[in-house]
Amino acid sequence: MAEDPLDPEKLFSVQDKIFANRNLLETSHVPEPDRIVGRDREITTLAGHLEDALLGSSPENVIVYGKTGTGKSLVSRWVSQRIEENAPEEVRIATTRIDCSQDTTETQVASSLARTFNDIGETETNVPLTGLSASNYWKLLWEVLDQRYDVAIVILDEADLMATDNPLMRLSRARENGDTNTRIGVVAVSNKLQYPNRLDERIVSSLRAKELPFPPYDADQLTEILERRREAFRDDVLSEDVIPLCSAFAAQEHGDARKAIDILRHAGKLAHKEEADQVVERHVREARRLAERDRFMETTRTATTQAKAGLLALAVLSLEHDQSVFTTSDIYDRYFAIAHEIDLDALSMRRFRDILKEQAFLGLLESEKENDGKGGGIHIDHRLMDDPQLVYETLMDDERLAECSFDF
Repeated sequence: MAEDPLDPEKLFSVQDKIFANRNLLETSHVPEPDRIVGRDREITTLAGHLEDALLGSSPENVIVYGKTGTGKSLVSRWVSQRIEENAPEEVRIATTRIDCSQDTTETQVASSLARTFNDIGETETNVPLTGLSASNYWKLLWEVLDQRYDVAIVILDEADLMATDNPLMRLSRARENGDTNTRIGVVAVSNKLQYPNRLDERIVSSLRAKELPFPPYDADQLTEILERRREAFRDDVLSEDVIPLCSAFAAQEHGDARKAIDILRHAGKLAHKEEADQVVERHVREARRLAERDRFMETTRTATTQAKAGLLALAVLSLEHDQSVFTTSDIYDRYFAIAHEIDLDALSMRRFRDILKEQAFLGLLESEKENDGKGGGIHIDHRLMDDPQLVYETLMDDERLAECSFDF
């Protein structure tokens, strides 16, 4: 009798020769302090800004910013958790984290805060998931906080993705406006280096926040980060060159620890899928490509067809000319041709510039002003942050863009 390829024992491999504890490779995993690498200064500084909470006083507001994968969210969660755990009995402290990539509107942020801080058994207050205005969710939050806590620390992760900065204003002024007696500290975390400078003057004045920049990790720090997650694998499974290669690839991408961990995890999964005895260099190189593709797909998942067409135009130019940098005008000409081919209403040059700015803000491309010399004016050069071939292949999976044809 032929083997059934869908036999659960064949389909789901329970015997894992590669991994010992996959949880250590989750980017959401908060390690012990001796596993947090290269962030002693940032931990100490953030703890200093928030430590007044332990006295029942108002913690300082902090803006934490730096490139993706530099430990911002990890350190913010770790420090706030330690403060909550070490609070004296007479001071009721709570901390929470809001993922602003998911809760983007003011109503969603206020709703999540009210529900997270609430305990209906203690407050007898019901906070519905949906159905109320932002104003009513804020009122419920103030009621919950007054009943339960003396101090609250709110981490707004990826705060730059909120549709409005009103939550920053409401939280930072809550006590001053008489909304609540609870003392609130806000930690606004952003992957955008210019985030502090983009805030409205009213928000800056209200927050009076301390700024805490996070520099990229270097290759040695990335290697140490991965070494401390080696326990995710069984003994002697990783060949000697695996961790250094993962670190080197991530160091090339602005010192992104998240990317290093992603590559290592993907490499292990590839080896597991092959039923290999070891994770080797070949797995790492393929994993790098898969990790980049996953990240690009996630970032562009909700992008408009116009934005995708602009990115495709830059990818095609890069592949056609075997170079990486192109002017706005060059990209627009190629975008215009793509739009015509797929019957997409082409944007004006002015609106297209805005599209490119948005993609640069998301970290999908890098833009730089260039001076054309005396009397020559200024132009802007753009380049993709990911491999053009990968960007091209991923975008061509889009049903609308797949109608395009290119000769290169």
